[in-house]
Amino acid sequence: MAITLVNPEGLPTIDVYRQVAIASGSRTVFVAGQVAWDAAGATVGAGDLAAQVEQCYLNVGTALAAAGGTVDDLAKLTVYVVDWTPDKMPLLLDGISRAAAKLGSTPVPPGTLVGVAALDLPEHLVEIEAIAVLD
Repeated sequence: MAITLVNPEGLPTIDVYRQVAIASGSRTVFVAGQVAWDAAGATVGAGDLAAQVEQCYLNVGTALAAAGGTVDDLAKLTVYVVDWTPDKMPLLLDGISRAAAKLGSTPVPPGTLVGVAALDLPEHLVEIEAIAVLD
C-alpha cells in the first residue's frame, strides 16, 4: 500500500482520522469534490446529511476505483458541510460508518472539515474532495 497513516506523539489521537499520511506511491489521484449524486445525476438523500455523506464517500470510492484504487489509498480528504455546527457530528459519523460498511474499509486519512454557507445546489448539504496515492 502506498499510504501509511499515523498519529505522531505530541499530537492528539482523533478517532475519525489520522494526523499524517505518508505517501510512497508513484501516482497521485485528485478527485473532484463529490456531492450526493447518483450515477444519473439525481440527488440522493435530500435533506438528510447522513445519507448525503454516505453517497459522497461512495462516489469517492467509485472515482478511486476508476483509477485502480480504493479508499485505503486516500492521503487527504476535505469535507465541506453547509451550515456546519458541532451538533451535526453524529450525522456525519453515521454517514461515514454506513459508507465504510459498503466499501469494506473505514477511510481515516488526514482530513479537514469546513463549514460553508452553500454548495453548488441548494439540496446539496455536503461535498467531499479527495487526494489519493497509488503504487
